[in-house]
Amino acid sequence: MKRMRNRHHRSGGGGGASRGNNGQIPLNRNHVFESNGPDLRIRGTAQQLFEKYLQLGRDATGTGDRVQAEAYFQHAEHYFRMLNAMNQAAQAAQQERAERQRNYEQAKQERRESRERRGEQEDEEMSPPVSERRPAERRRRTEERDEDVEQDSED
Repeated sequence: MKRMRNRHHRSGGGGGASRGNNGQIPLNRNHVFESNGPDLRIRGTAQQLFEKYLQLGRDATGTGDRVQAEAYFQHAEHYFRMLNAMNQAAQAAQQERAERQRNYEQAKQERRESRERRGEQEDEEMSPPVSERRPAERRRRTEERDEDVEQDSED
């Protein structure tokens, strides 16, 4: 059996896209909308619908139908606002990713500096014999690994 593209498909009417996220339309540039315009039904992305309604509004203005032109321009404005909301959401997500990356790099640098400081302190002290040093080194490596795992889980 062929799988349906949209799991939340509703048969019959409904008008518009399915609203799965608490009644809000997903902010995805590739999301396809079904628009029930003033006198026709159009399907496409927000960008495509904006351009189509804008063109229909210009055409209606050219034929002298100011009422129809205004209806098309209002629909175009709706999709223009949706495009702005999508762009703002994408920009916020990009800033959040950049901030997470900066925090990760900073924590990584701090861990590296901490290891270097511990390494310098070990060089200054006399080294114990190899037989005594191995368990301590294993313990130290295990502690460092545990710290790294904690840091990564916090990020």
